[in-house]
Amino acid sequence: MSFAWPWQYSFPPFFTLQPNGETRQKQLSAWCALALAYSQRHRLPAMTVREAQDSPLFANRRLQRILWGLPPPPPGAPHMSLLPPPAALSPALPSQIGERLLNPRPGKLPLESIQVVLEELRKNGNLEWLDKNKTSFLIMWRRPEEWGKLIYQWVSKNGLTNSVFTLYELASGDDTENEEFHGLDETMLLRALQALQQEHKAEIITLDDGRGVKFF
Repeated sequence: MSFAWPWQYSFPPFFTLQPNGETRQKQLSAWCALALAYSQRHRLPAMTVREAQDSPLFANRRLQRILWGLPPPPPGAPHMSLLPPPAALSPALPSQIGERLLNPRPGKLPLESIQVVLEELRKNGNLEWLDKNKTSFLIMWRRPEEWGKLIYQWVSKNGLTNSVFTLYELASGDDTENEEFHGLDETMLLRALQALQQEHKAEIITLDDGRGVKFF
C-alpha cells in the first residue's frame, strides 16, 4: 500500500514556513504529523539531516516540476529525478513569483526549515538527536517506553520471562515476525530495552555475538 500524502503536500506554500506566528505553528504541527506518519509507514531508521533533505518527505518532486512549468513525470518514473538546469525552465507564472522569492526551490522544504521541523519534533518528544552537532537523528513515532511495553507484552504472553534474546532475534527473528516491533531499528530497540531496564523488567547484556537482553 502506497503512502497517502495529506492535501498540504500538494500545496506550494506548505514548503515555505510562514512568518505569522499562529499560521506558522499550525504549519509546524502539520509537518510534524506528516513526518511521524511517513516514518511509521516506511519504518524509517536513524538518518542524517542531509538524507532527510533529499527524501520525498521534504521534497515533492512532482510539485516542483509543475511549479516550474514542466509536465509531471510519467507513472513509475523515479521520484528522485532531478530538475533540468534553470535555463531550460519555462518562465514562472505571476502567481508563483512571490513563492519563489521566499523559497527558491518551491516544493522542497529548505534546509533551515527542515531543522526547525526536526527541533519541533524534539520538543514534542518525538525525535532524538544522535550527535551533538545535530547532523543525525531518530524520529520516534512511538516513544521508547511504548515500544518497551509492546515488547514486554509479547514476552509475558509467550511465557518468555527469564529468557535471553539477541537484539537480532527480537527485531528480525521468525518468532517476532507478526509483532509490531519486528524490523525495529536497532537504535530504537535499544532505547526500548533501556526503558524496560529502568523498570527492572529486563537487563541488556553482552553476548559473544553482540548485545542481547534478559527479561525478568
